[in-house]
Amino acid sequence: MKLIFKGPINSTSLGNVSVNILKELFALDFEVSLFPTQDLIDTSVFETDKSFQDWLEQSYENRFISCEKNTPTLQVWHIKNSGERLSDKSFLYTFHETDSVTLSEKKICETHDKVFFSSSFSNKNFTASGASNTKFIPLGFDKSFSTLKNPSKLEGQTHFSLMGKMEKRKHTLEIIKNWVKIFGNDPAYQLSCLITNKFIPNNIINQSIASALNGEFYENVNFLPFLNTNKEVNEFINSVDIDLTGLSGGEGWNLPAFNSAAIGKTCCVLNATSHADWATEENSVLVQPKHKVKSHDGVFFIEGAEFNQGNFFGFTEDCFQKSVIKSLARHKQGNESGKQLQTEFTYKKTVDKILSEIF
Repeated sequence: MKLIFKGPINSTSLGNVSVNILKELFALDFEVSLFPTQDLIDTSVFETDKSFQDWLEQSYENRFISCEKNTPTLQVWHIKNSGERLSDKSFLYTFHETDSVTLSEKKICETHDKVFFSSSFSNKNFTASGASNTKFIPLGFDKSFSTLKNPSKLEGQTHFSLMGKMEKRKHTLEIIKNWVKIFGNDPAYQLSCLITNKFIPNNIINQSIASALNGEFYENVNFLPFLNTNKEVNEFINSVDIDLTGLSGGEGWNLPAFNSAAIGKTCCVLNATSHADWATEENSVLVQPKHKVKSHDGVFFIEGAEFNQGNFFGFTEDCFQKSVIKSLARHKQGNESGKQLQTEFTYKKTVDKILSEIF
């Protein structure tokens, strides 16, 4: 079987999705014409065997020779920049994070034979907008993440984590601000934040954090640098007791929160957007959204632009406090229900569903 594949192969969330899809295509013995975003293959973040790495490089080197007009193209990318066709048949796997669909987004989606959304929420929004060529196909669990037998743990402390780029969408500063109101400078608790954002200068990130905390310093809140490999991220997740990443107000899936729940961590999760596709009362501490927040932040979501308009979902301070207190009791029980996510959602299932639509 032959397929043209276009997508990022790097350390981003989309890069992780691309590599996991490509691993499944490799296992199925596909001949792939590989067009990586920016002509860059960077697998340094992943643990890959030599046969897969050789296949990737060969698929890239032979991309023009093997590329044919009637071979279907699968892109993993944002809607905005997905309009370029490499063959007659075009399929897009994409992510959408707001509650609204712009005309430009709808029109671009209609240029593809089929558009696969990682979120049923997004798929419903596009169907409601009049798009008739979309389908919800969930992501899978990345097998490079696992429960370690002897993880490094903080002695005598309940360890909280917050992961993902610092953004208004993810309620990053709001989460930190609310957490310190409950646990700030209490030595029994620690919050580790992995919130680097390469699109925002470090001095701006530091200023934003300082402003959110009213210039106060908290000994039990630490900010980690970017972790270079999935192995390091897995070790970090294993060191944690309770994860707060799922309190984001708009997600296409939320890989860090999903991975945390799937290896058995207690996770506080806002029951909205893509979270509703995998988070349940059994595997997460669900927080019901109480209001909506305008999406524009002046950086990633620009008011009045052709793309990424609408709202995110929000929570109240009271809801945050109740969920965190509930999580303290839940984490002592473990999260066996969360571990079931590893078999409920797999990349094999993801790719099988994609291929059934393409072929």
